[in-house]
Parts: sequence; structure tokens; C-alpha cells
Amino acid sequence: MSANCDIGLIGLAVMGENLVLNMESKGFTVAVYNRTAAVTDKFAEGRAKGKHIVATHTLEEFVGALSRPRKAQIMVKAGAPVDAVIDQLVPLLSEGDIIIDGGNSLWTDTQRREKALAAKGIRYFGVGVSGGEEGALKGPSIMPGGSKEGWEFLAPIYTKISAHVDGESCCRYMGPDGAGHYVKMVHNGIEYGDMQLICEAYSILKNLLGLSAHELAEIFTEWNGGELNSYLIEITSRIFGRTDPETGKALVDVIVDRAGQKGTGKWTVGHAVEMGVPLSTISSAVEARILSSLKEERVEASKHLTGPAPTAFEGDRKALIEAVRDALYASKIVSYAQGFVQLGAAAKQYGWTLNFGDIATIWRGGCIIRAQFLNRIKQAYELNPGLKNLMLDPFFSDILGHTQLNWRTAVAEAITHGIPVPAFGASLAYYDSYRAERLPANLLQAQRDFFGAHTYERLDKPVGEHFHTDWMH
Repeated sequence: MSANCDIGLIGLAVMGENLVLNMESKGFTVAVYNRTAAVTDKFAEGRAKGKHIVATHTLEEFVGALSRPRKAQIMVKAGAPVDAVIDQLVPLLSEGDIIIDGGNSLWTDTQRREKALAAKGIRYFGVGVSGGEEGALKGPSIMPGGSKEGWEFLAPIYTKISAHVDGESCCRYMGPDGAGHYVKMVHNGIEYGDMQLICEAYSILKNLLGLSAHELAEIFTEWNGGELNSYLIEITSRIFGRTDPETGKALVDVIVDRAGQKGTGKWTVGHAVEMGVPLSTISSAVEARILSSLKEERVEASKHLTGPAPTAFEGDRKALIEAVRDALYASKIVSYAQGFVQLGAAAKQYGWTLNFGDIATIWRGGCIIRAQFLNRIKQAYELNPGLKNLMLDPFFSDILGHTQLNWRTAVAEAITHGIPVPAFGASLAYYDSYRAERLPANLLQAQRDFFGAHTYERLDKPVGEHFHTDWMH
């Protein structure tokens, strides 16, 4: 077998297969390997038949099919399986070859692997890939992290197979070691926030206004034609429009209200807490999924715990729909603002130089959180690369200013009627806290000093000068 494959991919689940087909369709010859030979054969005889795809049945054969420097992408389950494949690959590779992990690996694992492999002369990349099965096939958003020198060998492939918006590739080099996987993790955290905010908008409209799935489909279709234009709003409108063939009901109404998660949201929140970064919108979204999973407990609790008596909404229905739209838009801005603050904190901690304009650019297409207003985020960071918080950009601060009355109305109506809106509420609380010149933390500091002699600062003394009171005397 001649060593003429531009890249190889290990792991032929749906994402792996689709990425291979994407690469081949863009003019690259791809070697493939799967631990189960039958999976390889099925792919070779099916979707890969007649294409420039070389099926291999041993890792030795796989590596032998790759042109130098060899580029081997791993698409297996995160954690120990990735380490196992690396351990098998390394003895077969040469100095300067490249291993790429395209799964949702924890960024610290990527840092560890990159350091260990660099000592052996092998380049290692952690590449975040977003867009699901369709994105993998037609063009995902790609977030690569690894050595700058190694990137020159991967750039021609990944920039070509990524999604493109306005002629620009949705793939940019993120930085060294774990930068790519970290950016992808935060992307997933923002995705959690986006999805929960949409669910809360749905909950208010359905439970307070009694709107049917058909009416909801029309509203979300209309919203997708304006400032909220995004992939998630688009698919939500389509979901509301789908009828269940078994019952004739709206399909969404027969789905169990128990959400799953694979862990990236919890990683995002956990590290934000470690760094002291407020991540209230995304945190509330993660907690909402956890609470939803307690289905049996909730059913039992509903028999014992009371709330406001169900009453018909007597206000202006169109005005409430507009208020919910504004609450969704404003809260979405807060979610992205928190995500970018976290990226900035991580960049400082790890010595990465993350380009926020580039990140907003590559999130405009291919990925799950792609949205029209990412163009505005890109412009905000191009105008002011040192922007501390996205909410301070004139465009976004103006939106938050003129939507906040409706935002508050939507949250107040939901709370009054006992409809849980944790992400809407957390987003509004973050906005109000961030804009507050003075918070009640002065009392908190007094409490800490009372029981633990932790000291406090005074408004009328220089910053950094600390005082303690003997509160018992």
C-alpha cells in the first residue's frame, strides 16, 4: 500500500464517518481504521465505496497509508479510550508526525497528552468540532489547539472542510495545547444556556398563554426572521411543527421532560467556579437539566408542594409574547458575555492568546450556537480587543437598556404564576449585579469578620488597608 493518504481517521461512528466523507469530498484522500473490522468493512462497502477512502484493518496498515508528516485523527470516546489509541499509535509514528483528538476531551487531558508527546517529538492537537452529524458532513465549526508549527500542516485540510460564512472559513487556530478543546467546552456551555433560555420562553408561552404547538411554531419562525435568527431558534420552530404519527399530537408534547447531558456543561461551570468567574446563566442551565432528570421525585413532589393557583392570563397577550422575546434576546447576550469572560480568564491562567473576534467568526457557521448576532460580537471585539465584558459594548448595552423593561416583565409574570425560569432570572440578576455601584457584600464582609476575623476594607480609607472589629464588645 502506497503512503499517499493526506490524513487518517480512527473511529467510524457517525461523526467519524461524516468527517471522512467531508474530507474526501473536498479533494483529500483519507485512510480509515476502526477497532471492529466489520464496521470498517461496512463503511468501505457502503458510504465510502468508489471514493478516495482507504480502508485499513490494522494500525500498522493505517499508519503505513499516511503521507508524511503523518496526520492521524482520533474520533473515539473521551477519556481512557483516547489514551489507549495514543499508546498504540505512538510506537508506529516518527518525529514530526501529528495526532489529532477531535472528540470532546477535557482540556487538561489535552494539555497532559500534548506535553508527553512533545517530549517524544510527536505533535498533538486537541480539535473542537461542533455541528453534530450534519455539520461533520457538510462543514462544522472547528477549533484547533496545538503547536503553531504543526498547524501549518493541518490548516489546508481543516480550513477547507469547515463551514464558510461570507467567504470566511469557520476554522481558526485557537492557540497551544488545550486551547481548542477549552474553547469548544465553553461553546458547549453557551449552548446549554441558549437551549435552556429557549425552553423557558416556551414554558411561559405554553403554560401562561396556553399556546398550541402550531402557534408556537409560527412565533419561533417569526423570531428567526429577526434579531434572534439562529440555528437553535430555527430547529425549535421545526420541532413545534412536527406531529406524532402514533397519536396525532404535537411530537414535542409526548416527549418525556427528562434532559440528558454528556458533561461539557458541568466542566464549564466547574472551572468557572475555580477561577472565580460568575457563570450564572450557564450554571442555571446545567442545574435545570439535573433537576429535570429527577422526574419521579418531581411527580411525587407535585402532589404535596403547592404554588400559585392556575389562573388565565388577563393582560395583553401580544405584549407578553414580545416581552418573552426580549427576555430571550437579553438573556442570550448575558450568556455569551459570561462565556467570553470565562475564555479571557482561562487565557490569562494558561498563557493563551485567544482572539475573541476569531472565536465569534468561527461560531457563525457550522456549530450549534451559530447565530446572526455573532457578527455583532465579532465587531465588538474588533472595535475593542480589550473589552472586559460584552455587555459594555455600545451595541449590546443599548439592547440591554431598551429590552430590560420587557425582560423584567417576562420574569415577573413567570414567577407570579409559578413558572420556573432559572436562566432568565439568573441572567437578569447578573445584569443587575454587574451594573450595581454598590452590592450588599459590605454586610457579608462584616459577617465574615464577626465569625472568622477575616477583616474588611473601609470606604473612607485607602484600598488594601484592612480592619477588624471585636463585634462582641
